[in-house]
Amino acid sequence: MKWHTTTKHHGTTKRHGARRLSGALLALAAASGLLLTGCSAGGGNENATADNGYDRKGNGSAQLPAPDGPRGPGERREGEQDSRDIAPAPDYLSTFALDVDTASYGYARRTLAEGRLPDPSTVRPEEFVNSFRQDYERPDGDGFTVTLDGARTDEDDWSLVRVGLATRPAEPSGERPPAALTFVVDISGSMAEPGRLDLARQSLGTVTDRLRDEDSVAIVTFSDEAETVLPMTRLDGNRGEIHDAVDSLEPARSTNLGAGVETGYETAVDGLREGATNRVVLVSDALANTGETDADAILERISTSRREHGITLFGVGVGSDYGDALMERLADKGDGHTVYVSDEEEAREVFCEQLPRNIELTARDAKAQVAFDPRTVAEFRLVGYDNRRVADEDFRDDDVDGGEVGPGHTVTALYAVRTRPGADGHLATATVRWLDPDTRAPHEETGDLEADALDDSVWTADRGLTLTATAAYFADALRSTDHRHSALPGAPGLGELADHAADLSSRTEDKAVRDLTQAIRDANRLA
Repeated sequence: MKWHTTTKHHGTTKRHGARRLSGALLALAAASGLLLTGCSAGGGNENATADNGYDRKGNGSAQLPAPDGPRGPGERREGEQDSRDIAPAPDYLSTFALDVDTASYGYARRTLAEGRLPDPSTVRPEEFVNSFRQDYERPDGDGFTVTLDGARTDEDDWSLVRVGLATRPAEPSGERPPAALTFVVDISGSMAEPGRLDLARQSLGTVTDRLRDEDSVAIVTFSDEAETVLPMTRLDGNRGEIHDAVDSLEPARSTNLGAGVETGYETAVDGLREGATNRVVLVSDALANTGETDADAILERISTSRREHGITLFGVGVGSDYGDALMERLADKGDGHTVYVSDEEEAREVFCEQLPRNIELTARDAKAQVAFDPRTVAEFRLVGYDNRRVADEDFRDDDVDGGEVGPGHTVTALYAVRTRPGADGHLATATVRWLDPDTRAPHEETGDLEADALDDSVWTADRGLTLTATAAYFADALRSTDHRHSALPGAPGLGELADHAADLSSRTEDKAVRDLTQAIRDANRLA
């Protein structure tokens, strides 16, 4: 299969083969070493955010050396702060594992709708950004396309640069491989709250009706201990038995999530099917209070199942009180991702329309590396991905964990970039590397961005870029309330941001953008 590159220049998209980088950049870069389709749909305070001053050398930022006067090993200019613990040398490289989680945004929206500001520690900007579909060009087969664009902010010399990665569309239900899905369902006492176990039962009932005869389902429950309620069972002729198992789910006692995950993986291994999509789907509020509650220890217990059998984890969070940190770490380190659902409509989306991209895989251990040109870029900061950073020299080390991505996904990374005065020419090169999900053969794709391709304003740029900027500014404002994170360059107050979102909503007539606008207004009122 011939892989292609997508590069965006001056608002146009161009496809071409692997592009030859400039000699210096190439040398340095090289040295760095959902369930299936078939379900049918049955005025504000302008100063609400923290100080708009941007932390140009703080968390996630890297100031580049001047283009004339390279440093020796370990040399630092007078007054320059060492940020190598965040952006290791060479300073113009930024490397991270791909992440398609969206739970942070879903949980924030529910919290705001209930009249509370979310805890800043639960706000992850990349999950806000990746909650919105983008119109990036898609590849013909497994793998990715790479699209870069950007626009200037309201702060002098600062721009937002977007790196967009896209996988192929999800196959029609008739063309997908069979699925072997182990549902691990939390039935602890906290799941008795409306919108938790009742939502899980309803969702699993719908899934049972929609899966194909050749698909298989297993069900594991956990409270103070775990139990396999239904071993891996083919749908053909057994739908009644599966419905009975789903209907029998009732809330019990405490939450031994560790036992649930461990038993879930044991059940998945017992029912492993060659040539099928084997996945564990964890449905829980993740409020673990019994047994093993440490994510790393839980993951160690299932490490053999994950590594030898390639069984991945999909976390579905529920509940007004939600163990965000535990669920997110389980998914990140368990070769999977998370979503959050708060009502029947969102559950239908996750368990019907979106599930091909949430359970199938088109890429394993996917990582991205962005090289900024020091001739045009003075400094930069990756927005979010705080716990997904990868050492630059590990980019091409395929033993280093990356992210797992399925069909129909788009992955967006946003950078705040300060360009040098009069910058002209090459700005950045982005490369994505992944392993084939079956053969584990490595592949790469690359895209480029020129300085003169930057749009004049993030508010008049391409619809997708404006939406990305709005989501990132919103997350940044929610995180900045505790002053641990500095506002992004050109950050508007929440009232102004709500106006920008409303304008975008009227232009796109997109329900997701309307929901974003309402969430920003809720935050502005509460702030």
